[in-house]
Amino acid sequence: MTKSQAKQQSAADAGSEPTFVARLIADEHTSRRIADLLSESLDPSETACAAFEQPDGRWQVDVHFRNPPDEASLREIVALAGGEEIARAVTFERVAPRNWVKESLIGLRPVAAGRFVVHGAHDRDRVPSHCISIEIEAATAFGTGHHGTTRGCLLALDHLARRYRPRHILDLGTGSGILAIAAAKLFRVPVLATDIDARSAQTARDNARLNGVGAFVTAIHAADLRAPEIMKRAPFDLVMSNILLRPLQRLAAPVARQLEPNARIILSGILKSQANAALTAYRSQGLMLERSFPLDGWFTPVMVAASG
Repeated sequence: MTKSQAKQQSAADAGSEPTFVARLIADEHTSRRIADLLSESLDPSETACAAFEQPDGRWQVDVHFRNPPDEASLREIVALAGGEEIARAVTFERVAPRNWVKESLIGLRPVAAGRFVVHGAHDRDRVPSHCISIEIEAATAFGTGHHGTTRGCLLALDHLARRYRPRHILDLGTGSGILAIAAAKLFRVPVLATDIDARSAQTARDNARLNGVGAFVTAIHAADLRAPEIMKRAPFDLVMSNILLRPLQRLAAPVARQLEPNARIILSGILKSQANAALTAYRSQGLMLERSFPLDGWFTPVMVAASG
């Protein structure tokens, strides 16, 4: 689950292109579950999804589409997470062209995870002074901190910072750069952020500068761990990776080879039902579970490398 940035705004802002919105209403838990599944199932270059609270306490899920959606397929996805009744109640609307990525994010509230608060520019003045602020541009479609995997990683980082001080950090699959920014703000040391998507690497660079840690965060486009910049900076004493189970399993051996003794790894993008499979892959490389952060059906372990 690399949180790749949506395609550049120019297509969405073209002015002649209509957009389409699918909308549903449900309770908070169901809305979040549906929004998570839709975000995982739909093409991020063509859609943006957000769940937010209504004044009456119910929650609304909006999915913005660049092109006309397949209504039957979308109802099937909604039914998997929310049931047939909610799926039948989904409404579809063709709307005037607008900045659909920004519109989908404006309704998102700030997200607190430990000492961190992730927010958009519209909430900049609402962040308490004692919190660590992470501002994500409203032009960024994914990696806004609202997903349970990202919040789990932030909680893990906050916990780790109270007892561990890394010096060489790698954020593998950085997306919007949230984790790299969080680590840079916490530890004030160099962070290498990589992504297989060049647009995401650029977004991470932009967001790092926006958050005042551009001097600490180096964000690069890298296809794998053999990239020259990664090899030059290895070994690492903290690696963070919020992607998906299968790529995490494939990365277990190559990541382990890039670790210092006693290094920590924060993994996410793992469903609770997949926890044993993820742990087995990394235990086979000599790492041990130090602590885990289960949240909203997701599992975020902190693992520690052997002492050498």
